[in-house]
Amino acid sequence: MSTTEEAISTITANTLQAKEFPPLRYAVDGYIAEGLTLLAGKPKIGKSWMALDFAMAVATGGLALGSVECRRGPVLYCALEDNHRRLQRRMSQLYGNVEHWPPELHFATQVRRLGNGLIDDLREWIERHRPKLVIIDTFAGVRPQGRREGYEADYSALAPLQELAGDLCVSILVIHHLRKMPSDDPFDMISGSTGVTGSVDNPFVLHRGKQGVTLYGRGREIEEMEQAVEFVGGMWKVLGDAAEVRRSEERNAILEVLEEVDEPMGPKEIANALGKSENNIKQLLFKMHKDGEIKKRGRGRYCAADET
Repeated sequence: MSTTEEAISTITANTLQAKEFPPLRYAVDGYIAEGLTLLAGKPKIGKSWMALDFAMAVATGGLALGSVECRRGPVLYCALEDNHRRLQRRMSQLYGNVEHWPPELHFATQVRRLGNGLIDDLREWIERHRPKLVIIDTFAGVRPQGRREGYEADYSALAPLQELAGDLCVSILVIHHLRKMPSDDPFDMISGSTGVTGSVDNPFVLHRGKQGVTLYGRGREIEEMEQAVEFVGGMWKVLGDAAEVRRSEERNAILEVLEEVDEPMGPKEIANALGKSENNIKQLLFKMHKDGEIKKRGRGRYCAADET
């Protein structure tokens, strides 16, 4: 009696339990893992500078974002909004004092689009060079032309890149844009439908707010993060957890105000001096007094801890 192959292929729980997988590898530890990563931000915020920082750090085995160690390996950077002259100028600005730019950092300024040969081209290049990181800057440069709108179209546009990254165990980073419309959730500002974020393993958003620039990250292979970052001299640096950094900045601002006056101040006076909410200042003053950063003088009046 002949048997027919089942249409749905399965794996039992006990077989799954016995399987062994190699550890997940990162191109940039804690940030860019094997799979498809998306970095979105508004124009001119510095997405390409951050991508170049990642590329150079991996190609040299150096530090990304000023402090994140990277495992050395080949990198393919598809800089689709640049030419060789601009790339040389940007590299010279950042790394002109380096005697030799890394031979393992490869640039391409023109590639075919998704749905028109790009996946085959990338597969061939990856199998030949075995890169740790592939960067596509930007998604608009490889997006299928004449595409439909909506979740399904956005998801299917990026899905082949996600599948390729998984098949070849490589990190692929795609640079993308944000919409102009603000949102309480930074990831809702990513241009396109939710199919864009749904098709990638780890989305990131680089966003400038009233308190500075924050790098937001979440995904399947990374810890959810909100990192305060700073752009100085063409280089991005991580300052630390955004909430901690902003809180520290606000505390320092309060201390500066108290140190500049001879008399203790109340929450309303401090709030007016800083242009902040009185209620928020009250809460922060309470915590600062509890931590010994400031002293209380009378009812609701504060001075710096080193004042007598």
